Amino acid sequence: MAKIAKIYVDRSVCIGAAPCVAVAPGVFALDEENKAYVIDEHGADDEIILLAAKSCPVQAIHLFNENGEKIFP
Repeated sequence: MAKIAKIYVDRSVCIGAAPCVAVAPGVFALDEENKAYVIDEHGADDEIILLAAKSCPVQAIHLFNENGEKIFP
Protein backbone atom coordinates (compact mmCIF):
# COMPACT_ATOMS: atom_id res chain seq x y z
CA MET A 1 0.00 0.00 0.00
CA ALA A 2 1.16 3.52 -0.77
CA LYS A 3 1.93 5.87 2.11
CA ILE A 4 -1.08 7.93 3.19
CA ALA A 5 -0.32 11.64 2.89
CA LYS A 6 -3.81 13.18 3.13
CA ILE A 7 -7.11 12.18 4.71
CA TYR A 8 -10.32 13.85 3.58
CA VAL A 9 -13.73 13.32 5.22
CA ASP A 10 -16.65 14.15 2.94
CA ARG A 11 -18.93 15.63 5.57
CA SER A 12 -21.84 15.81 3.12
CA VAL A 13 -21.79 11.99 3.01
CA CYS A 14 -20.90 11.26 6.66
CA ILE A 15 -23.80 9.86 8.72
CA GLY A 16 -22.02 9.91 12.08
CA ALA A 17 -21.94 6.14 12.53
CA ALA A 18 -18.45 6.61 14.05
CA PRO A 19 -16.66 3.31 13.31
CA CYS A 20 -13.72 5.48 12.19
CA VAL A 21 -13.55 6.95 15.70
CA ALA A 22 -13.74 3.47 17.26
CA VAL A 23 -10.95 2.13 15.02
CA ALA A 24 -8.69 5.21 15.01
CA PRO A 25 -9.59 7.54 17.89
CA GLY A 26 -6.26 9.33 17.53
CA VAL A 27 -7.14 10.32 13.97
CA PHE A 28 -10.92 10.89 13.87
CA ALA A 29 -13.51 12.50 16.12
CA LEU A 30 -17.14 13.58 15.82
CA ASP A 31 -18.10 17.25 16.04
CA GLU A 32 -21.24 18.86 17.42
CA GLU A 33 -23.10 17.96 14.18
CA ASN A 34 -22.18 14.29 14.71
CA LYS A 35 -19.96 14.37 11.63
CA ALA A 36 -16.47 12.91 11.50
CA TYR A 37 -13.42 15.08 11.08
CA VAL A 38 -9.66 14.56 11.21
CA ILE A 39 -7.96 15.56 14.44
CA ASP A 40 -4.50 14.22 13.53
CA GLU A 41 -3.52 12.73 10.15
CA HIS A 42 -0.59 11.04 11.90
CA GLY A 43 -2.53 9.79 14.93
CA ALA A 44 -2.25 6.14 13.86
CA ASP A 45 -0.27 4.09 11.38
CA ASP A 46 -1.39 3.75 7.78
CA GLU A 47 -2.80 0.26 8.31
CA ILE A 48 -5.15 1.47 11.06
CA ILE A 49 -6.16 4.56 9.05
CA LEU A 50 -7.02 2.36 6.04
CA LEU A 51 -9.00 0.02 8.31
CA ALA A 52 -10.89 3.03 9.72
CA ALA A 53 -11.67 4.30 6.20
CA LYS A 54 -12.86 0.84 5.15
CA SER A 55 -15.09 0.66 8.25
CA CYS A 56 -17.11 3.70 7.13
CA PRO A 57 -20.52 2.44 5.98
CA VAL A 58 -20.91 5.27 3.44
CA GLN A 59 -17.26 5.58 2.30
CA ALA A 60 -17.01 9.19 3.44
CA ILE A 61 -13.27 8.87 4.16
CA HIS A 62 -10.93 9.40 1.23
CA LEU A 63 -7.21 8.63 1.43
CA PHE A 64 -4.55 10.07 -0.86
CA ASN A 65 -0.84 9.41 -1.37
CA GLU A 66 1.90 12.03 -1.53
CA ASN A 67 1.27 12.51 -5.28
CA GLY A 68 -2.37 13.40 -4.62
CA GLU A 69 -3.58 10.11 -6.09
CA LYS A 70 -6.54 8.47 -4.38
CA ILE A 71 -5.68 5.30 -2.47
CA PHE A 72 -9.18 4.65 -1.08
CA PRO A 73 -12.01 4.26 -1.92
